[in-house]
Amino acid sequence: MSTHDNELGLFLRSRRESVTPAEVGLPAGTRRRTPGLRRSELATLAGVSVEYVTRLEQGRDRHPSAGVLSTLADVLRLTLNERVHVYRLAKAADGFSCMGSSAPPPERTVRPSVRSILARLEPAPAVVLNRLSEVLAHTDGYTRLAAPLGLLDGEPPSLARFVFTDERAREVYPDWDHVANEQVAALKDGPFRRDQHVAALADELSLTAGAEFTGRVASVPGLPRPNGVTRLRHPEAGELRLAYETLDLTSDDQRIVVQLPADDATAAALDRLTMPARALRAVAP
Repeated sequence: MSTHDNELGLFLRSRRESVTPAEVGLPAGTRRRTPGLRRSELATLAGVSVEYVTRLEQGRDRHPSAGVLSTLADVLRLTLNERVHVYRLAKAADGFSCMGSSAPPPERTVRPSVRSILARLEPAPAVVLNRLSEVLAHTDGYTRLAAPLGLLDGEPPSLARFVFTDERAREVYPDWDHVANEQVAALKDGPFRRDQHVAALADELSLTAGAEFTGRVASVPGLPRPNGVTRLRHPEAGELRLAYETLDLTSDDQRIVVQLPADDATAAALDRLTMPARALRAVAP
């Protein structure tokens, strides 16, 4: 069985390891290998056997009932988006896919109303991406932030290619491993290799980036974080901490990523970089 066949097990394991005992009312105890739940703890809380949890995570049982999935989702405190993702993975494990060989090409046209939204987001750095993480449109604030870093190089610019194949990426991103994980999660947020366009990019990155990419494909579950904080090293503004929020444009198969300063030092640095008519304020922690 290839690693691509066990996305459901990989996702369930990653979420089990991210839920602390305290979050589900269990004592932390001692000698824990992971801060997350043990398989035995998840099994007890979900009312199933440890062997069954093991089979699910290892991909030896890919057909859990809807009731079991619902109970696991409750115990693992999955969000609505994560529950939809689990359902989609379970259907894929049954062989269902609406993509096949006829997946439409990634949308590269940005609607005028979306461009109008971008204009109203100035001077914040904001960018429109498609499912290949290609840069389709962006604010002037994003240009001033990203162009000196090389993020807008390429035709079209590609965040995935930059992170995995550009030698500047590790200098730009002090937390490169985390950023690389999120790029893989974004590519896997969907049918992944059942989509021939994503599969072609994955094949390309497998050759150009090697194990740094393929190892993550095997170990990082899909569904990237919709928000968080990214650190950047900028040649003009210094080190920046940027809080990001992702706005899905579901009907266009695109997303807007808006970045805001995560602290006062970053806010001041962005003001010097973009010289906006109105200053950006640091977001509340």
